[in-house]
Amino acid sequence: MSSFILPSLIFSPLLGVVILFFLSKNQEKAIKIVGFLATLPSLLLSLFLYVQYKAGTELSDFAIKEAWFTFGNLKQYDPKLFAVDFELALDGFSLVMVILTAVLSTLAAIASIHIKKEWKGYFILFLILQVGMLGVFTSQNLILFFIFFEITLIPMFFLIGKWGYLEKEKAAYSFLIYNGLGSAILLIVIMVLFARTGTSNIEALRYIMTVGGVSLIAPISGVMKYALLIALLVAFGIKLPIFPLHTWMLRVHVQAPPSIVMLHAGVLLKIGAFGLIRFGMGIFPQEFQKIAIYLAILGVINLLYGAFLALIQTDFKMVLAYSSISHMGIVLIGVGALNEAGIQGAIFQVVSHGLIAALLFFLVGVMYERVQTSSIDRLGGLAKIMPLTSGFLLAAGMASLGMPGMSGFVSEFMAFLGLFKEEPVLAGIGAIGIILTAVYLLRAVLGITFGTAKQPVPLPAEKSDIRAIEMAPVLVLLLLIVLIGVFPSILSGPLQGAVEAIMIGIGG
Repeated sequence: MSSFILPSLIFSPLLGVVILFFLSKNQEKAIKIVGFLATLPSLLLSLFLYVQYKAGTELSDFAIKEAWFTFGNLKQYDPKLFAVDFELALDGFSLVMVILTAVLSTLAAIASIHIKKEWKGYFILFLILQVGMLGVFTSQNLILFFIFFEITLIPMFFLIGKWGYLEKEKAAYSFLIYNGLGSAILLIVIMVLFARTGTSNIEALRYIMTVGGVSLIAPISGVMKYALLIALLVAFGIKLPIFPLHTWMLRVHVQAPPSIVMLHAGVLLKIGAFGLIRFGMGIFPQEFQKIAIYLAILGVINLLYGAFLALIQTDFKMVLAYSSISHMGIVLIGVGALNEAGIQGAIFQVVSHGLIAALLFFLVGVMYERVQTSSIDRLGGLAKIMPLTSGFLLAAGMASLGMPGMSGFVSEFMAFLGLFKEEPVLAGIGAIGIILTAVYLLRAVLGITFGTAKQPVPLPAEKSDIRAIEMAPVLVLLLLIVLIGVFPSILSGPLQGAVEAIMIGIGG
């Protein structure tokens, strides 16, 4: 029975897609219900896996491996040579990412109430996107990972270009071009590794590139290893994004509908961090040690660059977009520290930022529905007519700037603790970004809630505050943010084994 759990978790949203095909596009209520309900099986199964893990069940018990296809006919040498299996598995890191994806997908489905047109097409693409995201974090070989990675691109392109705001087409094409380039680079790396080693299995590649030294097919020189690692960093750096490969992300954050930005900022950007840690550190541990300091420097640049530019923005969406760039710098700082505290902090930041960014962009969507603007200069005194929304916005802002008792504090503290151990001067420079984070977030949030608008917009007088259905995602996200901040062991427990495996790989 356990062998069916991962495939069911990944592909269950497709049942919703099938049902949606048989519904008329005019049956809006039925479409909304089906779209929401189709996200629930993955959520329930992911929570079931977490409960089973906490009860002592090994995650390896849920792995599956089925013969898929083979290149050539080399059975006389080795039946596994150039064979690609359908392999799904979990470790602590991927379990956490699967839960994050499932939770945010369900909440984003609720947030989709703000979509105004063509519900049927929207939810079909939404559910296909969910399949791709879940598959990325459970794939156990690089070719399957790449297939799921590509599955996320097409629905995102249409979801941005069809249901976004004024410059939605430009944002969609920018997303597709940049991520398509990253995909092409990633495919080259995968094909080189596959051709040289005869396998795409992640665990086998780790062994060959470290213990094995030389593959069964052809040797991989030190120079080639460095070249492949740099190519991986570029491919996943576009996704993360790393400065200066970030401009596409700004357009998406501003132009995509809030429900899609919740998934983009909360999950899709995190694929970059996931790939960097799982493949960069996992497959090329020795080479990764040599370039770790440069990643830490890039992290500090990301942190300061995003913070400085967020400080001068007049549109709240742009503030949050640059804030995402800044906060992804903390992931690089943790990874670059190359010690247990730093790596754990980086993974915590991946999860924490996913929750906080989803909450902030959802609240921006709530406000935009009422006033049709996200300009800080045109908003002000919103607390008078939207007290609940303003209160939630203040809480989300506190979480983002790293207030103790919330998840942002835990992740930032551990990442910087790791870097202070290795590079105290660099960490001290990076700490300036934490101060700037408090400045730009308080400036924006307080300006919107209690400030005076320079160019006031007409504000609705009645029924303008957050509605009951809109409160569900807000309360769930806030609960998770506080829960992780107060009880970080709910994350550190599953992550411990994964972090220890990484440390062993890099000789720590």
